[in-house]
Amino acid sequence: MLNPILLDGQKFQITIQRLCRQLIENHNDFSNSVIIGIQPRGIYLAKRIAEELRKILPGKTILQGDLDITFFRDDFRRRESPLVPNQTRIDFIVEGKKVIMMDDVLWTGRTIRAAMDAMLAFGRPQKVELLTLVDRRYSRHLPVAADYIGIEVDSIASQKVVVSWKETDGEDKVILLSEGK
Repeated sequence: MLNPILLDGQKFQITIQRLCRQLIENHNDFSNSVIIGIQPRGIYLAKRIAEELRKILPGKTILQGDLDITFFRDDFRRRESPLVPNQTRIDFIVEGKKVIMMDDVLWTGRTIRAAMDAMLAFGRPQKVELLTLVDRRYSRHLPVAADYIGIEVDSIASQKVVVSWKETDGEDKVILLSEGK
């Protein structure tokens, strides 16, 4: 069985730009909005989106931070090996702001639930939205839905969606890995 490439090259960049335009439709100049990337891989999406928004909206301040959810996960005590947390870097308060949380892949919804719990340490937002590059539609454990979606993928539990980022992996690409590959 092949591991199809779902997104790469120019289509990857066009998807990022489309998501930025959708955000601008709802958040205008971002004067009351902030972007939070969920560690570990959602931070690359958040940084890329923030960077692109700064190009589209020159002179506007786009606040962007990174959120670690390690100890907010509902499975962190069940793991055999000790967890190594990532860094939270949020140098702003979310109180009264519109927060756009970002993660590379939405699957069960458990990461998003943990991120919402972790975010509350920074204040009570006016509104929380979710942006994801890939939405794996059919395996939710929790009632979580993205407001902004790059691509939707219908996959089974034995498959895995892998997002590669130019910054860490050398290229922008989304692949659907099948069992045994």
